[in-house]
Amino acid sequence: MFSRAYKLAITLPPLLWVAIFLLLPYALMFVYSFWSVSPTQAVVHSWSLSNYRELVSHEVYRQTLLRSAWIAARVMIFSLLLGYPVAYLLSFHAGIRKNFLYQLLIIPLWVSYLVRAYAWKTILGTDGVLNTSLQFAHLTSHPLQFLLYSPFAVVLTLTHIYTPFTFLPVYAAMEHIPRNLVEASHDLGASRMQTFWRVILPLSIPGVLAGATFAFVLSFGDFLAPLLLGGPSGIMISNIVVSLFGAAYNWPLGAAISFCMLALVVGLLWLSEKFEHRWDFS
Repeated sequence: MFSRAYKLAITLPPLLWVAIFLLLPYALMFVYSFWSVSPTQAVVHSWSLSNYRELVSHEVYRQTLLRSAWIAARVMIFSLLLGYPVAYLLSFHAGIRKNFLYQLLIIPLWVSYLVRAYAWKTILGTDGVLNTSLQFAHLTSHPLQFLLYSPFAVVLTLTHIYTPFTFLPVYAAMEHIPRNLVEASHDLGASRMQTFWRVILPLSIPGVLAGATFAFVLSFGDFLAPLLLGGPSGIMISNIVVSLFGAAYNWPLGAAISFCMLALVVGLLWLSEKFEHRWDFS
């Protein structure tokens, strides 16, 4: 239907855009990861695996990487625990209020990331809303220090920020479940709980996997929430990368850590895609 020139004109610009602004920076980062920095803060173009050896040998990098993965895993779990029931209720029990409730759930996406992060900083602070309310109700005699500048604050903030990203694919998967399968389950005598476990939950697994992947990957690479609310115990691996590319001026080591993070994320995306195809019922 279309000429070869037309197809080339349509496909070439986006391919060039991806190659120049995505693949080329990744290639440069990969090359930088094999270089080093001299004592005079100059990049030495000598090829070695010293940056990867430093990443593996230094305890601080391993601990921070594990802490980042653990924080991202908790955000993923809490986002699913919040997003899945809401998606189920909205898809199967909201009725004529479905569109209105859907709009309410995606309203947080309209608010800036910084606004939401600073809002939680205001809520969890020593003189914040939560501590003031607890002391006013005589539930505590002094401000709770662990609420702010801790991994708890980071997990809470990231869960609030990324729960809509988890909710959306789960809701989309439930909306694509054929309703005649649910009706057939009820007609065959299954209870509502049996229908959920044997029909709805298995068919919504692709959406669950997509939502879990979104929550984990986005949380794992986040650096702003740990910077604003994490404190020394809530620093994540992305904060180290920002420091290495900034004040420390150690671009090769920062590139090595970034490439390892990229490899981990690509591996997770590949596994998620494999599991989604396995559970796909289309």
